[in-house]
Amino acid sequence: MGAMTRFRFAAAAETVRGSFGRAETRLGLSVVAASWLAVFSLFGVRASFAILKDPIALELGWSQGQVSLGYSLMMVFYAVTAFFSGSLLDRRGPKPVYLVAALLGSVGLFATAAVSRYALYLAFFGILAGACTGMLWVTSTVSVRKWYVGPRYAGMWGIAFMGAPVAQFMLALLMGRLVVEHDPASWRTGMAALGAIVTAALLGAFLLAKHSPERYGLAAIGSSATAGTADNEKTWTLKEAFTVYAVWGVILAFLTNMMAEFLIWTQVVSYWTADLGWSQARAVSVYGVIGLVGIASMPLMGRAADRMVRACGDEALGRKRILLVGSALGSTACVLLLQSRHGVGFAVVACILFAFYWAIVPGGVVGYTGAVYGRVSLGRIWGLATLIVMGIGPFLGSFLGGLFKDISGSYTVSLLFALSAFILAFGVTLTLPLRAQRRFEGR
Repeated sequence: MGAMTRFRFAAAAETVRGSFGRAETRLGLSVVAASWLAVFSLFGVRASFAILKDPIALELGWSQGQVSLGYSLMMVFYAVTAFFSGSLLDRRGPKPVYLVAALLGSVGLFATAAVSRYALYLAFFGILAGACTGMLWVTSTVSVRKWYVGPRYAGMWGIAFMGAPVAQFMLALLMGRLVVEHDPASWRTGMAALGAIVTAALLGAFLLAKHSPERYGLAAIGSSATAGTADNEKTWTLKEAFTVYAVWGVILAFLTNMMAEFLIWTQVVSYWTADLGWSQARAVSVYGVIGLVGIASMPLMGRAADRMVRACGDEALGRKRILLVGSALGSTACVLLLQSRHGVGFAVVACILFAFYWAIVPGGVVGYTGAVYGRVSLGRIWGLATLIVMGIGPFLGSFLGGLFKDISGSYTVSLLFALSAFILAFGVTLTLPLRAQRRFEGR
């Protein structure tokens, strides 16, 4: 090899090391990978419930309201655990959070697969699995936000959030094979398989997780381009943060979106099978479209949100505008779901729109909150916000979805409720301020 060739090879290798070998790049990507696994686990549990709940009710003789109450209880404990995990994340980083979540998920899901008494179902699935999933959302979203800010956040979160549609798609296929239509007890095999998958994924997240960049002597990636975040590094107490309208506005917007979203996630398969007479296999296949499209929509909408931020020149404004798009997509998807009786094409398009909604709102609310309040106190702020939102929204959405069916005999009322909630979320998002200055005490 000649001297010039060796020089060119060394220069190329140095370029690669400069692009991918920098400490902040390596550590940041490790955080994204850990968050991917956490999100995969979280949404794997949620997506699987929509397929498992009918066989659970059939084998054990419980009503739809009873089975849905277990999911609602899971979301209550999810919310409570999210608050404490946010504070733990700010102090200790994500590793201990993921490790405890792996233990709780393993015990909760494997034990649920063996239950025959309703009280044990509520305890194992509602409490233990709920506590497991509650440790994942705040930890994954805030970890990525602590490493990536400004016009870099949504793109990287979009990659991490791809774990959700991958779980939605892959586990829908897996559960469709494991849960046999003429064998109601086969849901137990599906639940045990879910326990094994979640345990393995969260142990992987534990190994990959990293603390905040400051612990490594690094700055957040994208920190030079955070226009519109004057309070970016202010340390907020919870009392200070929650005297500002911005947090209550985003809580209400997120809560109403979550009521609608969780009603859809938990009831849509049953709507297609019970109201429209579809086979379980057909309903599960259409439901899987959300996950399949979401694999592409997560990074695409993440990049679109970052472009919106660049175009606005103000991160809070850009995040607010993309949240409006998300709620509008959810509303439109509900309208199309109500037309599913006229053809499967309406249901498929609705699922595509839900995949794009899903790619925007859950991460977008964190992006907006981070733009207003900064990174330093985001764990505890978003932990308490999640306690409020997830303790109310998913509980009401999933429980009312089943209850309306029990009362009315169909899921039409449930879908109309979801549509109303999406519309309300859009209206609340319009009121979100761009700075942490609108305080209730009038200052």
